Amino acid sequence: MHIIANNKKAFFEYFILEKIEAGIQLTGSEVKSLRAGKASIKEAYAEAKKGQLFLINSDISIYDKASSYSRLDSKRVRKLLVHKKQISKLQGKIEKEGMTIVPLKIYFNKKGIAKIEIAIAKGKKLYDKRESKKKRDWNIQKKRLLKNNN
Repeated sequence: MHIIANNKKAFFEYFILEKIEAGIQLTGSEVKSLRAGKASIKEAYAEAKKGQLFLINSDISIYDKASSYSRLDSKRVRKLLVHKKQISKLQGKIEKEGMTIVPLKIYFNKKGIAKIEIAIAKGKKLYDKRESKKKRDWNIQKKRLLKNNN
């Protein structure tokens, strides 16, 4: 598995409840751009519309050597390839429980196919973010102390 883009901010901003692997509908030049590592999903999110799932606000840069007629917008809406059962399940959780679908990482699987890991997430409040920052800082301090004692 070769990871292209990671969304570290998602773990700080949201409680991750469930992860799902999905395919992405891409053009050839977008795949080449992904192979070059030119992608960002920091401000991206997924949305269910009319029984389909779409990735919004993800940035896959335009491939330099692509022909001028095939160049698409780098932040265009991309369709996510997920089973209908999973889409209806996701849609239900979003509507009833007020959750969000957040992309966690884009990667190439063992077969060389571009995949995206999305998660059902619930937004953290400010005090939750402070608490997770305290835990992270304590873990770093603990590692330093153990390293210095040895």
